[in-house]
Amino acid sequence: MKKTLITVAIVVILALAGVALWLFTNLQQQKQANEEMQELAELDKQEMENEYERFTLQYGEMITQINNDSIVAQLTQEQLRTQQLLEELKRVKANDAREITRLKKELAAVREVLRSYIRQVDSLNQINASLRSENSQIRSELAQTNREKEGLQNEKQTLTEKVAIAAQLDATGITLTAMKGDKPTRKNKLKKANKLKVTYTISKNVTASNGQRTIYTSIRKPNGDVLAGGGSFSYENKQLKASAKNTIEYTGEQITVTAYWTGSEVLSGGDYLVSIFADGHLIGSGRFNMVE
Repeated sequence: MKKTLITVAIVVILALAGVALWLFTNLQQQKQANEEMQELAELDKQEMENEYERFTLQYGEMITQINNDSIVAQLTQEQLRTQQLLEELKRVKANDAREITRLKKELAAVREVLRSYIRQVDSLNQINASLRSENSQIRSELAQTNREKEGLQNEKQTLTEKVAIAAQLDATGITLTAMKGDKPTRKNKLKKANKLKVTYTISKNVTASNGQRTIYTSIRKPNGDVLAGGGSFSYENKQLKASAKNTIEYTGEQITVTAYWTGSEVLSGGDYLVSIFADGHLIGSGRFNMVE
């Protein structure tokens, strides 16, 4: 009887030790996943802060180039608004999905307003350049001509930098759907799904260059791992995994894109983060709660 009790005690102790080890391992894995999710959220937030800062500086540059008081006042107002949004973003935590989404929409609106002012400023600069050229011809002063030529080269460089900012693509209206074959699963459940479907819209952008673009879709699971299947790409001096890759012919007009991830692994329920990348930039993201 005594030996039996000792044996039972040993079995219980070993079972408890195994449970404790499992719990410890599971907690460590969850901690690592949370840290990776936080790191990506911080990268997203930092990219937004960088854009807000670039736009603020861009408004300042345009203010110095314009003699029109009305436009200067408008540019100053937009610059102050952009600075206020930047300060709001700096106070927001990276994992505050609602506020990050709101400020991302505000960022897209700021970018669109900036593009409209770039077109106005460039039009005025072209008019001024034409007047200076005519005046130079009348006066026939070689020194003045050389100075204007240098000024035009500087303006061309500034214009190139402005166009690079304005030409960045935007991905909006992102959705994530669980699919079984060619049909969505009932109530978007993952249990019977054999692939995931991501759809989004690339906004109209007349300043962006036309031609083929490679768009990468990253689907990050609740445990922080990225569903592989789309190769890899460079972002912020890092190589990231892609879940899907699309090559589109971009003409500057709005275009809807559909990407698929197909795999054999069993997907668990929870929050999935979908991120869209193009031309080395994060152009859109969304978080979706999926049911197992």
